[in-house]
Amino acid sequence: MTVRADLHMHSSFSGDSDTPMDEMIRAGLSRGLTHICFTEHMDLDYPVSSETPPGFFELDGDAYRRAFLGCREHWGEHIGLLFGVELGLQPHLAQANARFARSYEFDMIIGSSHVCHGKDPYYPSFFEGRSQEEAYREYFTSILENIRVFSEFDVYGHLDYVVRYGPRREQGYSYAAYRELFDAILTALIQKGKGIELNTGGLSGGLREPHPCLEVLRRYRELGGEILTVGSDAHTPDRVGGFFDRAREILEACGFRYYTVFEKRKPIFIPL
Repeated sequence: MTVRADLHMHSSFSGDSDTPMDEMIRAGLSRGLTHICFTEHMDLDYPVSSETPPGFFELDGDAYRRAFLGCREHWGEHIGLLFGVELGLQPHLAQANARFARSYEFDMIIGSSHVCHGKDPYYPSFFEGRSQEEAYREYFTSILENIRVFSEFDVYGHLDYVVRYGPRREQGYSYAAYRELFDAILTALIQKGKGIELNTGGLSGGLREPHPCLEVLRRYRELGGEILTVGSDAHTPDRVGGFFDRAREILEACGFRYYTVFEKRKPIFIPL
């Protein structure tokens, strides 16, 4: 049986999506999903630019909650709808993010690194004036910085997000090249009782592997990691549940026998 719970997706409540929640739900139903979790962006102090005005990624939690409850009332008999958020982590935002996380009864909180020391790797300026390896290393170091000061999340999202946008993308990138950083990250997450996600957005975006790559997923399992969610990172209906057949194959190849769904911040383990 394929993975049937998509625990990472966005709607028009995220700054980078225009899709109504109903359309994402219909897509989930059409793909035979049993659960979907909306994880709208909440990125405080996101860099301001001509494309991202002040507050571009700041979530209106009250409006989001009202719309979600309306969708749950309408669709709840057909699919399990989960209320989540994707927090953009930066060390100086630890207290503000913790306050927001405690302001609502979320089913799941993804902690993600979109901004590394004031810059988003989405933009080429993050890589200017240095090697790809130096940029990747700074990004992975920033994840460890976030984990050390913040705990109000359930899984860390797309651990190697930076690879989507590097000048050479996957070329020259591997777990082995950053072994000491990945081992520190994964060990810290496991010690805190936190999980990671298999994010198929990389596959949808043309990468050979998901986020994180298979070697990192396998290493997480070797170190004793058990909490692992699967998410498409969809911002449009066509990507909901994308590559989930392959996700199951990847999980089994990495030693997993189940994946995780969260309800009210509690993990539920689903056999593959």
